[in-house]
Amino acid sequence: MSTKIQPASEPPPPLVPREWRMRLDPLLLLATLGLIACSLIAIKGATVDDADDPLFFVKRQTVYIAVGLVLMYGFSRLDYSRLRELRYPIYGLLIFGNLFILAFAPETRGTHAWIELPGFNLQFSEIGKVLLAVSLAGFVVERMREMGRQTTARVMLLGLLPTMIVLAQQDLGSATVYVAGTLAILFVAGAPWRHFAGLVALFVVAVTFVLVAAPKMGVEVLKPYQVDRLTSFLHPSESANDAGYQQEQARIAIGSGEKTGRGVEGATQTKLDFLPEHHTDFIYAVIGETYGFAGCALVLSLYALLIWRALHILTIAKNLFGALIAGSIAMMLLYQLFVNIGMNVGIMPITGVTAPLLSFGGSSMLSTFLALGLLHSINAQARETSSSKGRAVYFQ
Repeated sequence: MSTKIQPASEPPPPLVPREWRMRLDPLLLLATLGLIACSLIAIKGATVDDADDPLFFVKRQTVYIAVGLVLMYGFSRLDYSRLRELRYPIYGLLIFGNLFILAFAPETRGTHAWIELPGFNLQFSEIGKVLLAVSLAGFVVERMREMGRQTTARVMLLGLLPTMIVLAQQDLGSATVYVAGTLAILFVAGAPWRHFAGLVALFVVAVTFVLVAAPKMGVEVLKPYQVDRLTSFLHPSESANDAGYQQEQARIAIGSGEKTGRGVEGATQTKLDFLPEHHTDFIYAVIGETYGFAGCALVLSLYALLIWRALHILTIAKNLFGALIAGSIAMMLLYQLFVNIGMNVGIMPITGVTAPLLSFGGSSMLSTFLALGLLHSINAQARETSSSKGRAVYFQ
């Protein structure tokens, strides 16, 4: 009597599809979650006495984070390569969006960068950082196979236009971030070093004109308070009652935290409002005063992990378009981190640049999560492409 061998049944499908598991880079996600946890803890301690509801700012930040996480995962599922085909509409949105803000946004804290939406104030220049990275990357891949002088000039002009519009909004911080993102595009694309030397010389001339020549000619490129911010950081103690007051108080706060901090109740610089903008621009000083060197070291370690993963994704991107986007995002994140912490310790002027994923604010938070979503998408497609090897400049 013969028996028939039954074919082995197929194993059940995994609960989480393999494609989904590959979407998110674990270490990048770890750094992200760690920083937003630090953000909520620091904001709670800094703002507990700032409103009738002691959790008002924490609740708002939690909403921004929840929406941002959804956007990040959604963008990680996108085929980022298809955004290359949308480079013209994306660049158009970048330009006209910022022009709309410039024309219709009311003056808020000396700038015309915010427009009020139902339950939310939008700073479009923050979202523009992601639009700039994607659109410029698309232009480079489309037309610029060799980084000659004309190519460098064209990329700089494409980056300069939105930068000037944002500068006209009196948003100096975001304008400088745009410049950093544009320079990163040129670097990853392989622009010669002599082009960067020329750009540095041009930058020195521009700064000299803005700070020295323009005021003598009666031309107001920057508001007087912005000029004070750019110059007072050189001697903050001498201008502690004017533009240097914020930085002096931030340095006192960080120094008083010593090794392990003074705790929420003992953080007098924060609780007594000696430290202004403590939940936004100077959140790092709050962490320094409340949790000391240990808290600052933890935050810097998480940022180091975040930037490292962004740079790693740059090196494994399956094409030049992805490498350019990753490089621009990594540079903008690193630049914002350097400027914000530099503001807090007194080595950089106050320009309103926030700490990514740490400072309170919906526009900054959502913009950063969109950028991280693109990084996850680039990483996922690189892992799915077995031929992704070598440096970004060799990609087709």
